[in-house]
Amino acid sequence: MKRYSIIFLTLLLPLLAGAQVKFGYFSYENAFTSMPEYAIAQANLKDLSAKYDAETKRVEEEFNRKYEEFLDGQSDFAPTILQKRQTELQELFHKNVAFKAEAAKLLKQAEAEAYAPLREKISKVLAKIGAEHGFAFILNTDGDACPYIDPEMGEDVSEIVKEALR
Repeated sequence: MKRYSIIFLTLLLPLLAGAQVKFGYFSYENAFTSMPEYAIAQANLKDLSAKYDAETKRVEEEFNRKYEEFLDGQSDFAPTILQKRQTELQELFHKNVAFKAEAAKLLKQAEAEAYAPLREKISKVLAKIGAEHGFAFILNTDGDACPYIDPEMGEDVSEIVKEALR
């Protein structure tokens, strides 16, 4: 993405050098994390993560308890019972691993769903600010995408964006 931005700017700016082009720039990450809805989404995600962590801990403790029982009694088990218990432990272990993977996937999905309305709100705010201020475009300065911006040619819209998102 960064490469495409640089290529875009490299090709576009010389073409527009003679024209008076206005653009804005801001940090998407700073704007995103300053939104009141972000704190709510973070709290909800933290709560969901805590529930998955509690369930993971519970199943790990259950597995450990059963494993200890198996180790304590394995010398007394008949061969068929020993095999049955080993199979049960293996199944429980695989279920626990699958649960952890599914929990991670569901947490990532929940995060995407929680943040989608916030990202949409930012997009709408940027479109409105761009139109109101007559900007040709608004750049995201995160990740060193734009290591230098001449303040004479561009306008830092960070505070305008943050205010509009409140």
